[in-house]
Amino acid sequence: MRVLLIKTSSLGDVIHTLPALTDAARAIPGIQFDWVVEEGFAEIPAWHPAVAQVIPVAIRRWRKNLMQTLRNGEWSRFKARLREAPYDLVIDAQGLLKSALLTRYVKAPVAGLDRNSAREPIACRFYDKLYAVPREQHALERVRQLFAQALGYQLPDGLGDYGLDRQKMAGVVEQPYLLFLHGTTWASKHWPEAYWRQLAEQMSAKGFAIRLPWGNEVEKARAERIAVGLENAAVLPKLNLAGVARVIAGAKACVAVDTGLGHLAAALDVPSISLYGPTLPGRVGAYGRSQVHLCASGPNAGKGDRNQPCFDDLKPPQVVAALEQLLSQQEPV
Repeated sequence: MRVLLIKTSSLGDVIHTLPALTDAARAIPGIQFDWVVEEGFAEIPAWHPAVAQVIPVAIRRWRKNLMQTLRNGEWSRFKARLREAPYDLVIDAQGLLKSALLTRYVKAPVAGLDRNSAREPIACRFYDKLYAVPREQHALERVRQLFAQALGYQLPDGLGDYGLDRQKMAGVVEQPYLLFLHGTTWASKHWPEAYWRQLAEQMSAKGFAIRLPWGNEVEKARAERIAVGLENAAVLPKLNLAGVARVIAGAKACVAVDTGLGHLAAALDVPSISLYGPTLPGRVGAYGRSQVHLCASGPNAGKGDRNQPCFDDLKPPQVVAALEQLLSQQEPV
């Protein structure tokens, strides 16, 4: 059986789709998926053994210059690629108009969420088969349920399995280290830099090596300030997504704000502390074993405001205590 999966973005949403593929591969031997995904995340589907082909799409980039996209042939080549293989089914796991529109170019039945379950009910107009999946649960479990209904198997009990090989991705780790994933998009999701510095000082004093990745110049400058003068702390070089995944896979533990890389740490089964301020972890938090969620509790916490700071009451000693407990639970190597 060959299925075309459409789940284009974001990083966390793409990662949350992986366990559904694992479920399907175990329930239907020989099933293969081709996956339409935003070009910036195209490395991720290829890590899963049930994915045969990754079909990059560039909706974010194309929107910025639609006429150029039409003239240079990118859109035509993308549509042609969708028509190359015969599919038994298309699953739109995004539930948005932009993803539903892509299903028009594939000659196969299309499955998706019904109007009470999809994020944008108008998307349902493009589906042949509609499935109800309750909203009041984690996004990852919703995708697993959609796949089980669309492909006709019993959803397995227990935590979802991302299907990634952490040891293979990490390779040889010469020195144990903690990874601080300090970068995120919303201003309000940033844990205060002074708190990161205090955390780095305290964990470094306890003998732990600390590594700090970055994705842009602002994040690089922050990482350098957090690490300055600490012998055990190091700012990593510029890395692509695969490189960051390798560093995450090799970490002894991670501390992360609400960011896609935090979801990647969970997918790679890396013990992690995730810090939540304007958002709550119930439906979209880091999912997996050894995942600890620490939430701010101030007046602006959990309100979804992109700009209003709300982390004042989630201080470094609380994170240090949670991190030490998490590390103490790890099996000795």
